Amino acid sequence: MNKVFINRIEKFLPGNPVSNDEIENRLGLINDNESINKGLILRSNQIKTRYYALDENGKPTHSNAEMAAIAIKKLFDNNFSLDDVELLTAGTSSPDNIQPSHALMVHGELGGTNNIEAMAAHGTCNAAMQSLKYAYMSIMTNQYSNAVCVGSETLGSWMHARNFDKEIDKRKEIENNPYIAFEKDFLRWMLSDGSAAMLLQSKPNNSSLSLKVNWIEITSFANEMEACMYAGCEKEEDGSLKGWKEMGEEERSAKSVFSFKQDARLLQNNIVERGGIFLKKIVEKHQIKIADIDYFLPHMSSMFFKKKIYETLLELDMKIPYEKWFYNLPKVGNIGAASAFFIIEELFNSGRLQKDEKILVMVPESARFSYSFMFLTVV
Repeated sequence: MNKVFINRIEKFLPGNPVSNDEIENRLGLINDNESINKGLILRSNQIKTRYYALDENGKPTHSNAEMAAIAIKKLFDNNFSLDDVELLTAGTSSPDNIQPSHALMVHGELGGTNNIEAMAAHGTCNAAMQSLKYAYMSIMTNQYSNAVCVGSETLGSWMHARNFDKEIDKRKEIENNPYIAFEKDFLRWMLSDGSAAMLLQSKPNNSSLSLKVNWIEITSFANEMEACMYAGCEKEEDGSLKGWKEMGEEERSAKSVFSFKQDARLLQNNIVERGGIFLKKIVEKHQIKIADIDYFLPHMSSMFFKKKIYETLLELDMKIPYEKWFYNLPKVGNIGAASAFFIIEELFNSGRLQKDEKILVMVPESARFSYSFMFLTVV
């Protein structure tokens, strides 16, 4: 088995940071009214700025595939070019289209002269980690000597007010208070756009630090839990999902079926605890000493979960002091599948890392409760 190293990480953030006061200027007002939930949600998530691939009029400035390609191109120099890439993997929850696959669209944006394998992982927060694991295992098993992996999101255009016009029009006919439902409004104040790409190789950098990938562990609790975050469907009373293909065009429009929805109560009551259960198993499996971890990189959709994560780890005898935590949610927002890559990128390029330091990355996904953990060593 080959060893696998992350040798370069680059990012792309579209436009300028958008403050809390500017969000509805960029995403638009639903029914010409300010959100009644915005203040509560922003106080809870503590996000101060985020980025949108939208101009001041709400028109898209970049596609998802374009942003992914921009981040990838930053990886290249005289020693490693596009023509050297052997494998491309990509993860997102907001592809530009249902078909072709996101990875193929990214490859199309990159161009170049080589035909390469392109693999896409679709989901929510874990999609990029799943694509990263594919790249990691492909190098480890000697299928390839290098791979480029990218996580990217264009969630801003998905959250734009124009996507809720038909639902609001329908509500005006039957309700006195036609605001968008909380489970749809919830995510409008959390999600952000951007892309981050990694270069993985079978050998570390010669003259600079690399991150050795020791292992990536992923699991699902979907056998126990109903869907918590979903799109392209409606949740039924029994917790099952009714997909868009079962609906007529009028019903899809009237319910904004393709909007992103979050069952906030289900999220709050379950997401942290099940992640702790999985981490406990991983620690025992790999014989990891929590005290030896130098950096803990948690992907958090909201700062609301910071204390809950700390207390859960403490209860499970896996205390990680806050001084070891590294995250950037307040300044870049929740970039979905790309979030963990953005945290790793910032730490990797910060100049803070020292050889032999150990990094634990945590990515919870609330869609139907799945989790990724990655363990890295600085070399």
